[in-house]
Amino acid sequence: MKKKSDPRHHQRLNTVKALFEGAFRENYKPAKNSQAEKVVSSLGKIDRVILKNAPAWPISQIAPVDLAVLRLAIWELLCEEKGTPYKVIADEAVEIAKEFGNESSPKFINGVLGSIISKKLHERAKPDTVRYLAQRD
Repeated sequence: MKKKSDPRHHQRLNTVKALFEGAFRENYKPAKNSQAEKVVSSLGKIDRVILKNAPAWPISQIAPVDLAVLRLAIWELLCEEKGTPYKVIADEAVEIAKEFGNESSPKFINGVLGSIISKKLHERAKPDTVRYLAQRD
């Protein structure tokens, strides 16, 4: 079980704070080589994933703190190479949403990430299923 003193938790909090700040400042540039800079450099891809998995919520209507949490979590799921387990990423995102978001934030974050993870797992399972079916014939 993670602790609030875990350095990875602190790094995620700092990244969410930097992404949140960027929502309110024009021409915002996060610190060089920071995790926030890496997320910002992938915003186009990340935002397309959000739009696809939360079609009822245009980016402009998502609360800035929820958007910051989602962007970090999606970047970790799709772009980061560390291989952090999906469950850990989703759990951390929901915990941060509980701490900084509104009452509905954790449920919203969990729903969007659950959809992304489900699709990702489904895509990963396809080759095995195809191979299994081919062996049966």
